[in-house]
Amino acid sequence: MQVIKSRLPAHEATTAQLGAAYPFVASRPLGVSRVFVGRDLAGGPFMHDPFALYASGALTNPNVAILGQIGRGKSALVKSYLYRQAAFGRQIAVLDPKGEYGGLAAALGVEPIVLSPSGGVRINPLDDAGLAGGGTADVRHRRLVLLGSLAEATLHRRLTPREHLALDLGLDHAAARCSVPTLSAVVDAVLRPDPDAGLPIGVTTEVLVTDGRDVGLELRRLVGGDLAGMFDGETTPTVATKGQERAPSLASGSTRAQHDGPRALIVDLSQVYHSEALPALMVCAAAWLQSMTGLEETQTLLVVDEAWAVLSDVAVGRFLRSSWKLARARGVANIAVCHRASDLSASGAAGSEEARLAEGLLADSETVICYAQPASELEPLAGVLGCEVSDLAFLPRLPRGVALWRVGGQSYLVEHLLARHESVMVDTDARFRQSITA
Repeated sequence: MQVIKSRLPAHEATTAQLGAAYPFVASRPLGVSRVFVGRDLAGGPFMHDPFALYASGALTNPNVAILGQIGRGKSALVKSYLYRQAAFGRQIAVLDPKGEYGGLAAALGVEPIVLSPSGGVRINPLDDAGLAGGGTADVRHRRLVLLGSLAEATLHRRLTPREHLALDLGLDHAAARCSVPTLSAVVDAVLRPDPDAGLPIGVTTEVLVTDGRDVGLELRRLVGGDLAGMFDGETTPTVATKGQERAPSLASGSTRAQHDGPRALIVDLSQVYHSEALPALMVCAAAWLQSMTGLEETQTLLVVDEAWAVLSDVAVGRFLRSSWKLARARGVANIAVCHRASDLSASGAAGSEEARLAEGLLADSETVICYAQPASELEPLAGVLGCEVSDLAFLPRLPRGVALWRVGGQSYLVEHLLARHESVMVDTDARFRQSITA
């Protein structure tokens, strides 16, 4: 019997098809020329810039979520990434709950704004400096949303229509008495309403006092209780200029200013990190940062470190989510930093509003960066990334400094590389070593 040997024709595929089949062997380049991050393990340098990717249509939003255990290189990436973005004229704004961005502040030539009760430094979350361009109605709406979020966070429940009205009229009364209202002025106006405030809608002063009492008393803690001294007055004049220093040129590895760069604002909340009111305090600081970074028509990277703390409270989580939604309109790339995917899924029971807010935040972050995670984290992470658990089996074995980058639905394995002069700036263990040797 004659055996006829046949050969199947060679399979042909485009690089795009191969990249989909073997994402870490044939990655499709992102097509941006900045900012350098490190080495694509599939070959070549890896660049990432959320603004350029959004402008090219590769992303539908510029927001970023970063997940990573302690000691895996997450912090080094965030700080060096911000430092390198500064070289391209971007504004840098950081909400730093643990006081770990001092090295970055020094490298950018600015001082952190350290807030503590009775510390002598105040910032006004109702400032409208960078938001006035949106019109008076927009500024008023933004202030009401912030006040409502703070009130619901402190009351641990939704406001009633009557409480909303008392807060609404209190804000108008405070704004009428000063060009820029403060939390103290609003609290005073809610607890002691203008006798004529309720006349246009047929509400007596006595009713307004009763309706707004719980809101006023809870908000009073931020301005007259154990948390007084941080957000209860006008912004300290010297604080408004702390971010005005210009960030340095990064040419030739220099960390000293050589030409004008962007504003840089870093708010340090480490003195109140263990307060039960941390979510509300973080939102106050974030609202102020949003206002101040809007002063210039410059693209901004706004980092919310320890983002789980904000998402753990549904009221302030709503405020953060609204910031993510408005990122494109404001020219802001929001960056949320957490340790684990479960930090986000644990923000509430499955199907709860807290959980939906966390999921929505990630859905509005088209760049997700994930460092090594324990096997127990793979299931919640797969839910976050929209893939199978088996697709992430390699994650527990990732070495320090290597992360999975999901950018616009594409996957990359990237080794983050540091310049020699950046090592000191990103060192978060220095304080711990000093405590040991002291």
